[in-house]
Amino acid sequence: MKRGKSITLRLTLLFAAASTVILLALGMLIGNAVERHFVEQDMDLMTGKLHLAGHLLEKIRTPAELAAVPAQLDDALVGHHDLSVMMRDAAGQTLFVTPGTEFPPQLLDRRAVRNPPQPSFWYQDGPSGKQPRRGISALLATGIPAGAPILVAVAVDITHHEHFMASFQRTLWLTVAVAAALAGLLGWIAVRHGLAPLQAIRQGAAGVTASRLDYRLALDTVPAELVELVQTLNEMLARLEDSFKRLQDFSSDLAHELRTPISNLMTETQVALSRVRSAGEYREVLASNTEEYERLARMIGDMLFLAQADNGLLVPTRETVRLGQEVRELFDFFDALAEEKSLRLVLNGNGQVSGDRLMLRRAVANLLSNAIRHTPPDGGIQVVIDAGDGAVRLRVENTGAQIPPNQLSRIFDRFYRADPSRHRVAEGAGLGLAITRSIVRAHGGEIAACNITGGVRFEIRLPA
Repeated sequence: MKRGKSITLRLTLLFAAASTVILLALGMLIGNAVERHFVEQDMDLMTGKLHLAGHLLEKIRTPAELAAVPAQLDDALVGHHDLSVMMRDAAGQTLFVTPGTEFPPQLLDRRAVRNPPQPSFWYQDGPSGKQPRRGISALLATGIPAGAPILVAVAVDITHHEHFMASFQRTLWLTVAVAAALAGLLGWIAVRHGLAPLQAIRQGAAGVTASRLDYRLALDTVPAELVELVQTLNEMLARLEDSFKRLQDFSSDLAHELRTPISNLMTETQVALSRVRSAGEYREVLASNTEEYERLARMIGDMLFLAQADNGLLVPTRETVRLGQEVRELFDFFDALAEEKSLRLVLNGNGQVSGDRLMLRRAVANLLSNAIRHTPPDGGIQVVIDAGDGAVRLRVENTGAQIPPNQLSRIFDRFYRADPSRHRVAEGAGLGLAITRSIVRAHGGEIAACNITGGVRFEIRLPA
């Protein structure tokens, strides 16, 4: 069976990836900040030399004094080995240049000079190979009357800056890589620790068996994010426990209900075979057996009907059903039974629904049969039909003993009888109310039972 990726692995990779992206962004930010610092530092140095050159040129009043500026500038550059300066007049003649220095054309083009100066970057051939340089240029006025401004270009060797940045970036990216790996490891540990409650839930759920369906997961030991999950699992276990208990009860009841007619059949057959009997006696035995077979057939038919309902195979046909008319016809059918117990059958109201007439008739017949069975002599049974709020309600009320409150929720279960006695065969197999509920639900309705003053009420609610 193909297994999905581990949550621990996914979260660890996600945590490591997020940490790596953050560290890379931080590294780039720091690198750019250091690079900008060096550029600003170089610009301060070169701008300072431009100001120095401008101060010297402002003091010049004659061409002879201009010829002495290079010497003064050369003295000012003593000790600045990485700094280079070039001065050119308007005719393009070089007045001063630091030995071994080459300036790019864009810095020496008087038309391209910008104010304020903007740095240019280039590589110059040197003794140790290509040397990176950064430079600026400006047009500086002299004190000579009507004299043209002098082009002054300043450059600085930034080899040590590049070496530092290369070393800094190597250290930075190595630190980022180590930090990312460490973040992944710490993330794995944190995820393992954070998912420990899931392991506890798994171990607890693994211990749930058919004999331990009463186990529930503790809510006070799980994180807040898992409380709803644990509540859902506990609710599922409660439903499983209830369903399993109902299945056990159903199996027990089914065995009991089938055992009675089969035992009767076996007993009567064994008695009949114990000695030679007349044809009339054999006919009596066969007639009695036929009754038991009919009871078994009805029980099996009812169970198949409920099985179809449970699996969604009970699809009612749709036709207009007049509930009042159906109840009156059922009154005629049950009239003989009602007369035996001197019961009064009363119908109030009317209504119609769309559904399967035979199925709905069977549902109402089950309720009437149940009411007649449990109503004491000289009692009464009343059927009330009314419509409203988009639904039709049919209530069957009978006088007599009330149903214990703890049994109201179970009277629609299969084989369940409010009377604990199992030996009253005449009361049927206990499937009537279960079939009624299945029919009502197949029509999109609901059925409920409740105690009323002096009796019991069953109410069916169907869509109008």
